[in-house]
Amino acid sequence: MTWLADGRMLVTERKGEILIFENDQFTGEKLSGVPAVHEVNQAGLLDIQTHPDHASNGWVYFAYAKPVEGGGATAIMRAKVAGNSLTEQEDLIVTSPAVEGGRHFGSRIIFDKDNYLYFSNGERGSNPENAQSLKNSHGKIHRIHDDGRIPSDNPFVNEPDAIPSIWTYGNRNPQGLVYDRANDRIYGIEHGPKGGDEINLIEKGNNYGWPEITYGVEYDDSIITEDTVKTGMEQPIHFWRPSIAPCGSTLVTSDRYPSWKGDLLVGALAKQHIARVSLQGTSYAGEEKLLQDIGRVRHVAQSPDGYIYALTEGTGLLIKLIPQE
Repeated sequence: MTWLADGRMLVTERKGEILIFENDQFTGEKLSGVPAVHEVNQAGLLDIQTHPDHASNGWVYFAYAKPVEGGGATAIMRAKVAGNSLTEQEDLIVTSPAVEGGRHFGSRIIFDKDNYLYFSNGERGSNPENAQSLKNSHGKIHRIHDDGRIPSDNPFVNEPDAIPSIWTYGNRNPQGLVYDRANDRIYGIEHGPKGGDEINLIEKGNNYGWPEITYGVEYDDSIITEDTVKTGMEQPIHFWRPSIAPCGSTLVTSDRYPSWKGDLLVGALAKQHIARVSLQGTSYAGEEKLLQDIGRVRHVAQSPDGYIYALTEGTGLLIKLIPQE
């Protein structure tokens, strides 16, 4: 979900629709002109974010599974909203290679203080080794300019055959991506295997280890690897055992929730709650479960006026957290 400068809220649905909300109510209207999506399993229309300067430039950014030869590919598109229509659409980057299936497409979008765009892309599930190769786009977090150009200081731009947009690798399926503007930090919320969900501090050029190291096992309890530590591979700030199946996340910066300020709010799919994670610097300091059993929490976001919203699957709820006086 994201908010336009005119106050409307847009909510994406995986099948390829964008719902229009006003004053916390669904208007019954949807945006027209949404591109076709590769809707398979987890793939389809994914994240949506406005440009930091949206009020002046009008740009809205989408992550989606683009139908291409060979199946689907995570793509980042930007467009503008005129009335109830998407206009001026352009794909900024299309990941490779395409796959027929629909597992582990990511994909979250954030902007940093310099308006660089970062997006996450999962390793496609059945090919975990993708995450360790710089020759494909999968199992990575990428960094591009807001117009799609590749930054000249990306870590692998001069490495032969490497995908130049790669910022980090060894990421399994980061379904949460959070920018801490006050401290210029990025947190990746990694949807791991069974017992291997992670919070990572995302830093330039780092290898986060998947599938060479993990604290989790396969869903049938078979061993992925005996290793949890290897030289040159980053350790998570925190991992969940049992898994909560983390998804969309946000950092509380609003004064409306004084005791939560600086905390991460992480949507949990399998465990059906919002995890409020307290940090001490960049270290995990504790956790509280909020709104247990509200449904599979797909996303959590903070509105421009400082309220926390969440979206659930199954129960199909839009939730607004209103502080009690």
